[in-house]
Amino acid sequence: EMEASATSASSSTASPSSSTTLDAQFPLFLHGPVIHGFGRGSKELGIPTANLPIAEYKETLQRYPVGVYYGWGVVPSRDAGVAQKVAMSIGTNPYYKNTERTIEAHFLKQYEEDFYGEEMRLIVLGYTRPESDYSSLDALKKAIQDDIDFTQRELDKEQFAEFKT
Repeated sequence: EMEASATSASSSTASPSSSTTLDAQFPLFLHGPVIHGFGRGSKELGIPTANLPIAEYKETLQRYPVGVYYGWGVVPSRDAGVAQKVAMSIGTNPYYKNTERTIEAHFLKQYEEDFYGEEMRLIVLGYTRPESDYSSLDALKKAIQDDIDFTQRELDKEQFAEFKT
């Protein structure tokens, strides 16, 4: 479940990361089998996420702030390996009071079936914003929709097309 900042929840656009020092850390490549998360993405939020095991990335992710990111994702067994737009949460999801970081990817393309156990590859290309706590589930849902809209617009930019393949 992607968490977002309260300021972005009230505005229609998130802040692009192009002026931050984070740019030197991209792209970030993550991969692994899709694992079960907390089951809230689809059930509570209506926004399904595919989760990656975090163990092998714990050290790497210390250099990245918790928050929402955007990039391309592919499940090679689906879509003939064609990459899809992905909004990602790499963090602890404070609304749900988690203490361990998770890697959760929301594919903007809708899939009919789950793909637990299947290989997923992610290319993280940018930082959308920090995660934050929310006063209500509706505020969280609005922020996640803003994340998705921002991801859609960012990945339509020509500079990100080369990473799709």
